[in-house]
This record gives sequence, structure tokens and C-alpha cells, in this order.
Amino acid sequence: MDLQEAATGERRPETLGEGIFGRILELIYSTELAPGMVVNESVLATRFGVSRGPVREAIRRLQGIQLVSREPFLRARVVSLSAQAILELFQMREALEGYACRLAAQRMSEAEIDALIADLEAAHSGRQPEGARFDFHERVVRASGNSRIIDSLCGDLYHLLRIYRRISGAVPERKELAFTEHWQILRAIKMRDGALAESLMRSHVERAGRHVLAQVPETPSIAAAEAEKRAS
Repeated sequence: MDLQEAATGERRPETLGEGIFGRILELIYSTELAPGMVVNESVLATRFGVSRGPVREAIRRLQGIQLVSREPFLRARVVSLSAQAILELFQMREALEGYACRLAAQRMSEAEIDALIADLEAAHSGRQPEGARFDFHERVVRASGNSRIIDSLCGDLYHLLRIYRRISGAVPERKELAFTEHWQILRAIKMRDGALAESLMRSHVERAGRHVLAQVPETPSIAAAEAEKRAS
């Protein structure tokens, strides 16, 4: 939000560059542009019916938030993380989101909890308004009120996290299980049981991480990683 929006409460019109950035971002989120794929400036310009300038600007912004990488003299590609990097990413999520969930159980108002329940049910049943985006994890993290955790998980890293969360939720069975786990977490928050909410969130993130890692070549042994962590 810029200063004009903050002062007037009105959202300013989206620029062409911002629109193209958002459309490419959705292609990455949906994995139509999957990790490791080339982000072809010319092809995207033709697809969106624009010149290459706005596409080039959008790709630079995507590099800035670590979703796209470009080696000298090579094409831009969607960032592809190693199995070890994914493991570390989910370990970080498990720790930070778990504690954020504990804080949310302490700090959320009844109205905020009820609104989150309604939005979770609407997202599960497909009753969300067209174009609406519901992110359970982001809502819980922001509800923690901890600016350090929010900046870590909802800043530039958020976009990278979202790609791999989408991969985890792409399988129908995992998607349905994730809803059940979200509901259990939310019920613990509603009960104001911070310890249970944290435990459930940590388990939920760990399971999601295992699911993603199972689909990645050269996956490190999570058991070995945990054993090494305990020994250190």
C-alpha cells in the first residue's frame, strides 16, 4: 500500500507492469511455470498481448523476490531448490509457524477466529468470491502479532514458500488431509490452547514437508537429518 492508498483508503489503479507481474506470479504459483522452467520473455509478451518491456520489468521483480534466477548470458528460470534447501525451508516453517500459532491462540479475538472459520469453510466448499485468495497459514502468522515472524514468513520468502506449499497440496488426498489439519489447528486456537495449536501446526508442516520431499530427486533422509540435529 502506498501513501495515497493509506491516506484515502482507496486502492490505486494497477499499472500494466504490476498486472503482468501478477499474471506471471500466478503461473509460477500454479506450477504452469514450474521450478526450473525457463521464463521466456518473448513467449509471455505474446501470450499477454504486450511488448517485452513490461514482461522484462516483471521478471526483474521476480528476481528481486527470489522466485526467478538468471545466470550471466543465460535465460531466466523459475528458482528450483535442492532437496536440502527444501528440507531447511520446511524446518524453518515448522519452528516459526508453530510458535506463531501459539501466539495466535493467545491474541486473536473471537470475531477474528469466527471470520477465519467461515473463510476456511468457504475455501473448502468452493464458495469463495471469484478472484478471492485465502491463505490459512498467512492469516495465522499475521494473527500472531509478532513482527519478526511476520516479516520472515510473509515477506519476500512468502512467495517461495507458497510454491512448495502448492506442490504439497496438489494431490487431492493431501489437499483434503490439509483441510482436516487446518480445522484441528483452528479448533485448538478457538479453545485458546496455545500448546496444542503449536503442536498441531508443527506436525502439519512436517507432514507437508515430507510429502514435498518425497517428490524431489535426491531427497535427504529426514530421519538422518533429525538424528544429526539431535547429536549437535
